[in-house]
Amino acid sequence: MTPERRDPVVPTATYRLQLQPDFPFAAAAAAVPYLASLGVSHLHLSPVLEAVPGSAHGYDVVDHARVRGELGGEDGLRALAATAREHGLGIVVDIVPNHMAMVPRHNRALWEVLREGPKSPYARWFDIDWEAQDGQVLLPVLGGPLGAEIGALEVDGDVLRYYDHAFPLREGTEDLPLPRLLDAQWYRPVWWRLARTELNYRRFFSISELIGVRVEDPEVFDATHGKILQLLRDGVFDGLRVDHPDGLADPDAYLLRLHEATGGRWTVVEKILSDGERLPAAWPVAGTTGYDALRHVDGLFTDPAGAGELLGQYRRFAAPQTDRGGHWEATVRRAAYRVLEHELAAEVDRLTRVASRLCVTSPDPALRDRAPWTLHAALRELLVRLEVYRPYTSVDAASVVTEEAAAEARLAFVVPEEAGAVDVVRGLLTGRYGDGPGQTEFRTRFAQTASALRAKSVEDTAFYRYVPLLSATEVGGNPGRPALSPEEFHAYCARVQRDWPVSGTVVSTHDTKRSADVRAALAVLTECPERWADVLAEVTRTGAGVPDAQLAWAAWQTVFGLGPADADRVRGAMLKHVREAGLFTSWTEQEPPYEEAVAAFVAAGPCGPPGAPVAALRDALEPHVRANVLGTALVQLTMPGVPDLYQGTEGEYRALVDPDNRRPVSFPPGDTGAKGAVTVAALRLRGRRPEVFGDAATYTALTAEGPAAGHCVAFVRSGEVLTAVTRLSLRLAEAGGWQDTSLPLPPGRWTDVLTPGREFSGHARVAELFEGLPVALLERSED
Repeated sequence: MTPERRDPVVPTATYRLQLQPDFPFAAAAAAVPYLASLGVSHLHLSPVLEAVPGSAHGYDVVDHARVRGELGGEDGLRALAATAREHGLGIVVDIVPNHMAMVPRHNRALWEVLREGPKSPYARWFDIDWEAQDGQVLLPVLGGPLGAEIGALEVDGDVLRYYDHAFPLREGTEDLPLPRLLDAQWYRPVWWRLARTELNYRRFFSISELIGVRVEDPEVFDATHGKILQLLRDGVFDGLRVDHPDGLADPDAYLLRLHEATGGRWTVVEKILSDGERLPAAWPVAGTTGYDALRHVDGLFTDPAGAGELLGQYRRFAAPQTDRGGHWEATVRRAAYRVLEHELAAEVDRLTRVASRLCVTSPDPALRDRAPWTLHAALRELLVRLEVYRPYTSVDAASVVTEEAAAEARLAFVVPEEAGAVDVVRGLLTGRYGDGPGQTEFRTRFAQTASALRAKSVEDTAFYRYVPLLSATEVGGNPGRPALSPEEFHAYCARVQRDWPVSGTVVSTHDTKRSADVRAALAVLTECPERWADVLAEVTRTGAGVPDAQLAWAAWQTVFGLGPADADRVRGAMLKHVREAGLFTSWTEQEPPYEEAVAAFVAAGPCGPPGAPVAALRDALEPHVRANVLGTALVQLTMPGVPDLYQGTEGEYRALVDPDNRRPVSFPPGDTGAKGAVTVAALRLRGRRPEVFGDAATYTALTAEGPAAGHCVAFVRSGEVLTAVTRLSLRLAEAGGWQDTSLPLPPGRWTDVLTPGREFSGHARVAELFEGLPVALLERSED
């Protein structure tokens, strides 16, 4: 057994590794000496439990009791932990409580449920509505309607096969004629298109290949967490990252149970906070994984005035319809309606059935005589008006499903009396009509549907339709208000230090649509919107081969942010872009002529000779891109919270949406340049002085003085470490530079961590402070 670690439980910094068959535990162990030299305290591993063979991410778990064999199995994991420990590193691991892979041939628990039905001991594991579809689990796996595909279904002993799919046969049915055999099963293979409206199991968002798990059941929790908890007890892991808690029936109860089971280990949750939303105070966690930090860091380096000008240029260039990319809020609303009517239609129908049953059986006359269609409409109108992902049991539901939203929702009804369905639905959600099992089920289903809707309509649709500034269309971001003032940034940091001091922070992850360095480059465009518009006018002068103007704007911004790159990478990202946007093609209704035109345009335009002026603009703006890149890195590494570095991002890292951002990286990398030097210096300082950045630390904003004071953002941690970065450096240069701007330092002598030998005190001239780099990291000297 691995001995218990004696190191602190709370990391000083983590380093995310994307494990996959081509990068198993042994490869991670080989990288440990290099990673330890960076100054991080912990490795952060992607999911390690048994997954679908060949999976490049591991979120499609098939067996919670085994460590993934393709990665090296449990022996390989323990060997990695031992190597890490020898180099002073611990391990944090990503866990996936919400769902499993809907692949019966690899998922034994699911196989047993399909064979034995609701009486299977594993039936309680999965979120299946056995009352729907005549008690059969709908399996949307057929390439066409059953009549066209039945010839490809084959009985092989006690197994039903369909190409590479395999399903168990109910005992005693293997000799039945095929049509009768299908009717006799606890499942029904159907055309994949029926998943939208007929599915009777909870999914991960709208992904039918991932089935929801009922971890709210204590037995299911124990069975699905046993191996992880054992590895925690054995000292293999020190902490947890919890994937997608918003999909769970009751995140509050789950996190409390997890907290008790782990003994209070450092745990962060992948909770996406909308603007102004707070993490529920009752959650016994260290904080979020850090997308809220990403939003605030990115906003700091975005020019508010220029962002508005860029929006105007975008509207003139692309002429998007108001609700199809022209106006943020309208675009989100239209996308939400579409998602509810298409991808999540089955989920809304299930919610409607639960609400209708509650109304029909209620002793309260106020709930009677509610037609299902009115309840369906009320649900739709309230869901599209939520401004956060979902309500929680520890948060007042009336503050999420607001009266203002209800008032707007009532306007969707022509007959005022029918609009009363809105009040019924809201009353069921707020507890006005009791707290019985039916009401709890309704509130649970509503919350789970709401979170899936927000993710699909905002992150996976509106972000690809509303594209004036691509750096703002990021997880946790607000494209309608991409810029934040230094005052807002400082207020956020002070709040994090007070309430969640060891929460996670990120700027690049396996899920970001563009890496931090690509977004840092794009943010510079808010400082020169007219120059961008002029260059775009030059490269699109003929208009030849442009499939649509919104796509063209996004493609040109993509190559600006990415810089020189293989055309295949850009083409892949742009094809995903247009399918997610769903304006002219989609994942399920692909339009080959349009997609071919997109591919041809990318190759001949942004990635062809016409791309030269855009590349020249990026070259001209390189000093300002560099200022943003280094500023973003240093701020994330020294602001309140525990920074997580995504693999390869210690140096400049330019990546687009997955799978581009999941490409293998080399350890050790080549020359990581100035960013690498800044990163290592900050990480080693954190490791050497953890108390300066930890839960008992302090955060104090510093304000520069002089004509360019607004371009210097600075703060002090615990009176001992000072961070200063350049903000909006292009605007600064155009205004004449720093001139006599100064930064009043706290008392004492301050040494330069990035450029040893330099020392400051009193009022430091900012021009001197940033003489070699656009950022500074100072440490108080001992007198």
